[in-house]
Amino acid sequence: MRRVFLLLLILLSIGVVNAFPLGYDNYKLIDAIPKGNIVDDRVYEDKVIRIEFDDFTGKYPQFTLRNISNTPLTILWDLCAFVDSTGRSQGVIRSNIPFLDRGKPVPPTLVIPRAFISEVMVPLDSIDYDGGWIVNNSIPKEAEQTLTIVLTVEQGGKQTTYMFTFESVMASRGVLVEGGTFTMGDTWGGGDSDERPTHKVTFTYDFYIGKYEVTFDEYDAFCNATGKSKASDSGWGRGTRPVINVTWWDAIDYCNWLSEKEKLPKAYDSDGNLLDKDGRITIDPSKVVGYRLPTEAEWEYAAKGGNKSEGYKYSGSDNVSDVAWYSSNSGSKTQEVGKKAPNELGLYDMSGNVWEWCSDWYGSYSSSAQTNPYNSTAGSSRVFRGGSWYSNATITRVANRLSFSPTYTDYNLGFRICRTVP
Repeated sequence: MRRVFLLLLILLSIGVVNAFPLGYDNYKLIDAIPKGNIVDDRVYEDKVIRIEFDDFTGKYPQFTLRNISNTPLTILWDLCAFVDSTGRSQGVIRSNIPFLDRGKPVPPTLVIPRAFISEVMVPLDSIDYDGGWIVNNSIPKEAEQTLTIVLTVEQGGKQTTYMFTFESVMASRGVLVEGGTFTMGDTWGGGDSDERPTHKVTFTYDFYIGKYEVTFDEYDAFCNATGKSKASDSGWGRGTRPVINVTWWDAIDYCNWLSEKEKLPKAYDSDGNLLDKDGRITIDPSKVVGYRLPTEAEWEYAAKGGNKSEGYKYSGSDNVSDVAWYSSNSGSKTQEVGKKAPNELGLYDMSGNVWEWCSDWYGSYSSSAQTNPYNSTAGSSRVFRGGSWYSNATITRVANRLSFSPTYTDYNLGFRICRTVP
């Protein structure tokens, strides 16, 4: 019976995060770590405690609840947690956390520690028992997931279930890319002249980048919301295929729409300049808060695996067929995102499938070391990277570059989104 009830809870939660019937007559959120990350004061507004915590890629949150009623509460069931968008649930793996025992009073101030949040973030099928609980792998730490802590209590003979929900803050299932230093350009030899000279690039900030290319499903939602004409799918189908036939301007319009939807400052002005949190033009990507296209340097760093790079020529492998849809295996059309192997960071289709617009104007490389680079010098063409289903293997190398007018469209050109970690 308990299992059925919990299953109903998670099924109700999927897809209706902002409509959770949360009860707060007895509990009030009084603290969260990291501090200052409760977004606005939405706890009572839309019944969701919305806390930014690095999209499950950084440290897990700790939060403190206070019993503000005059009636003692008794734990009826063990504290449980769900990761809703994956459809997977996991009861508590005990680690001497004292407040989990059934039948014991809930203390007036209930601290749910970071260790608890961390240990429930595992899929059920990854846990074995061999003299103790063994966790084989964690749930992928990514966006578009919602962590819900469920506490069922008894109060005066009445059973009540409280759900305290933490939303992920990044759309399009972003992956964290930690800052660092890498060598940009053709480090293997044999590449085009515009891939040289190689040069050191350092990022002093972390950023999120889309785990997948933006799909037709995602882009069509933007078109439906704004009245914009939908991009042609060239007769291959929509759904989770990457969106194609979009200009650079279309791509940044999507980014700005997504920022406004998430109540973030938009990243671009009407001339395509990057904007900081106060709406001022900036050439420093670390100052941009809203969703945007990756800079060319961010794109290559992520494609090469960031600080987890194994030095592959293609994004995730030296065998192009493992990671890329290209001319020899694509069937002469795009394929659904995420069907090939990911790279070291868990990013898909950085090589092949569709070319991807970047924020930068196209320009020649310099041998000088750079920090947080972004080419804001206006020219005639914007950069795109990655190669496509139409490309030969050489073109899908992570160092390869191409550019066209920002008004250009093609049936092998799309984009993925990016966002600086606040």
